[in-house]
Amino acid sequence: MRILHTSDWHIGRTFHGHSTLDALRGVLMSLVAEVSAREVDVVIVAGDVFDSAMPAADCYTLLTDTLVAIRDAGARVILTSGNHDSAARLGFQSRLLSDGITVVTDPASIGTPVTIDDESGPVHFYGIPYLEPALVRHLWDGVPVRTQRDALTHAMSLVRDDARARGGRTVAIAHCFAAGVDPTPHLECDIQQGGLDVVPLAVFDDVDYAALGHIHGRQRLSEHVRYAGAPLHYSFGEGSKPRGGWIIDMDATGVASIESFDLPIPRRLVTLTGTLDELLDPARFEDATDAWVFARYTDVAPQSDPMRRLQTRFAHCAKVVHAPDVIHDDGETSYASRLRATRSDLEVIDAFLTHVRNGVGASDAEREILREVVREREASDALV
Repeated sequence: MRILHTSDWHIGRTFHGHSTLDALRGVLMSLVAEVSAREVDVVIVAGDVFDSAMPAADCYTLLTDTLVAIRDAGARVILTSGNHDSAARLGFQSRLLSDGITVVTDPASIGTPVTIDDESGPVHFYGIPYLEPALVRHLWDGVPVRTQRDALTHAMSLVRDDARARGGRTVAIAHCFAAGVDPTPHLECDIQQGGLDVVPLAVFDDVDYAALGHIHGRQRLSEHVRYAGAPLHYSFGEGSKPRGGWIIDMDATGVASIESFDLPIPRRLVTLTGTLDELLDPARFEDATDAWVFARYTDVAPQSDPMRRLQTRFAHCAKVVHAPDVIHDDGETSYASRLRATRSDLEVIDAFLTHVRNGVGASDAEREILREVVREREASDALV
């Protein structure tokens, strides 16, 4: 059996105010092409299918089109809900979906697998929807559930009990922040990623493969526990990481091989650093013209309207920050003490500008404007 592991589609997410729907559609159609070319039998989507609990109508359209395309390519599909999804909205149409598409959103179903047979027998897929401790603890009488660790530990115990009774090969699907550490008791929430506290890697022992979602970079936590990552770059911090997932081949005894696959990147992400004039120089950074750009301009003082100016150079400039190379050191002289040393309104304004602009006071042109404003104010006060 050949399995494709993907996750974190985040349908409907914006990128610095820009819609990602068209780009994601193209990438997901490339994923469908992988399913067809590699003759994949089962596609796993490990949570965060949507980006919000209330996705727009066109988000449902993209999801439906993608699921139907995967099914037409010959693969079964198993989806679970993540912390961004509304389990109710993601799962409401699950009973109406065509044969071969299963949506797992009900915590009460944990321990009941989707079983798919191949020539070597059954493979049991145990979907674990995102478990919010406060919302699931009432399901398990006598089981203390305060953290993600508690919830996943108990969920996996249900999986193991059922798997032992059934026999065969097993795949667990979960959406959580897993790590190869055992956190300090009662301090689990001190280690978090995306608002989820850590789940020890050992929780996923005793299954042939654990397909995880939540981390956006493809990662191997152990030979049998992996994150697929997101199909798109959703932040500049992800820009250096490839997009794709894992292909898992199973034989009669379990996992025979695992290999990564890459997905196309519709528009690459770059971070550019320099003075504003350097960034605007048409002879520089030519390879970033069509990229998403995060600009860090290093001028000592903040510049006027940097985003608009940079977008005339880079049409897809999405983020701009002022990151001066030199930080002004006031030494032991405080802003208050400098104010006390001023002798005129003009000096007060100059002291303020020096304070908020990294040690850079008013320019000659600015001082001339300020003098005129101060004179007008003084003349107006004299008439009162």
